[in-house]
Amino acid sequence: MLTNFRYAKNQQKESGRRIRMTNEQYYELIKPYEDARRMLYTRLEILNHSLYGDKRALGPIHNTQSRVKEKRSIEEKLKRLGLNDSIVNAKSNLQDIAGIRVICYFVEDIYNMAGMLKRQQDLVVIKERDYISDPKANGYRSYHVVLGVPVYCLDAMEYFPVEVQLRTMAMDFWASMEHRVCYKKNPANREELEREFRRYAQILEGIEEEFEAYNERKGVRTDQEKRMQENEA
Repeated sequence: MLTNFRYAKNQQKESGRRIRMTNEQYYELIKPYEDARRMLYTRLEILNHSLYGDKRALGPIHNTQSRVKEKRSIEEKLKRLGLNDSIVNAKSNLQDIAGIRVICYFVEDIYNMAGMLKRQQDLVVIKERDYISDPKANGYRSYHVVLGVPVYCLDAMEYFPVEVQLRTMAMDFWASMEHRVCYKKNPANREELEREFRRYAQILEGIEEEFEAYNERKGVRTDQEKRMQENEA
């Protein structure tokens, strides 16, 4: 039930005196997010070797990275949102406290993985953005989906959000270099850098499309799609 989403988006700012998040509160805050991250990470590992139904074949995932935001990162993001850095505001307004980055071989793998995640009955899709079909103005490409993961404790269950970013190796390379080179807030040659990185994005997308010729699973239905079609027959 969505009513269990205590973190559901709430733009109201806390009134009264400024309430800072203590270190103890931070560690208490991240416990269920860490549980949700681990549960979803395990689910991704299972999907990786079962998605296409051939356990001998290489899975769609090249590698995965995951993290829970550090206290300073949470505080800085809340500040950018114009909010006090309290535990209440963190729960109510941040959906990326826990995050997993999934690096796939091919674009089709990304859409197949995203489709399977969204069909998991115990997960709830909170938000998704397809920056592959609709890249950002700077050339950034990726598929983002925020999933509500059920976390159980004693006699209660609550959903906690985990942001999943799915990219190809080329998309991840571009994003990593863009972050490394353009990280400074006001580089003297910002406009030139932006033009160059848009050009790099186009080059990498072209290379990516050429590599699609080596995708032996292109157009192959996932194992779940096969079972669904068999059940309908």
